[in-house]
Amino acid sequence: MAMAFFALSLILYLSLDMEGGSPSFGSAAPATEGVEITYGSTIKLMHENTKFRLHSHEVPYGSGSGQQSVTGFPQVDDANSYWIVKPEPDTSAKSGDPIPSGTIIRLQHMKTRRWLHSHLHASPISGNLEVSCYGGDTQSDTGDYWRLIIEGSGKTWKQDQRVRLQHVDTTGYLHSHNKKYQRIAGGQQEVCGVREKQADNIWLAAEGVYLPVNDSAAGKSSSM
Repeated sequence: MAMAFFALSLILYLSLDMEGGSPSFGSAAPATEGVEITYGSTIKLMHENTKFRLHSHEVPYGSGSGQQSVTGFPQVDDANSYWIVKPEPDTSAKSGDPIPSGTIIRLQHMKTRRWLHSHLHASPISGNLEVSCYGGDTQSDTGDYWRLIIEGSGKTWKQDQRVRLQHVDTTGYLHSHNKKYQRIAGGQQEVCGVREKQADNIWLAAEGVYLPVNDSAAGKSSSM
């Protein structure tokens, strides 16, 4: 068990390649309640109502954009459900910075390096906005931008907070429901975008490697 955890920690450590800081093995542990989510953290996002994890793999949609599909996955123990939290390009944000509500972020799929993306194509099951994975390390556009909206009084994103992710270009909220694909193994469910706030567009950060708040950000926060 300890060796398996060490191997996972090493994989995640090597995937955190943002400039401006390096993770330590001391931070490579499952998050506990109230842990700050910072840029460079590698996390799983859990859909609150169904408990499925946001998931992707190298299987394209058979309709719509034909881009890499994004689904909800029922198993907690799956390496295709990790996402690296990154800022918009050309900002001063760096690894270890906390993320205030209202900030535009990007989520990069750890294994395929593509970005969580949306556009006006129809999703396969419900006909809502399709959510896909697109681009790569050197290819990203505004279709990869999501605005973090914290529910409640929290000011920066923490592991125990309920959040919505609103797509900047389409205004659709990242959404899932219990409608499942019949031809995909494992009982995976549709992930899509909807333009109305609903109970089914609430997510929580779950398993992952959470980088500690960097020293400069911590000092800035304490002086406010």
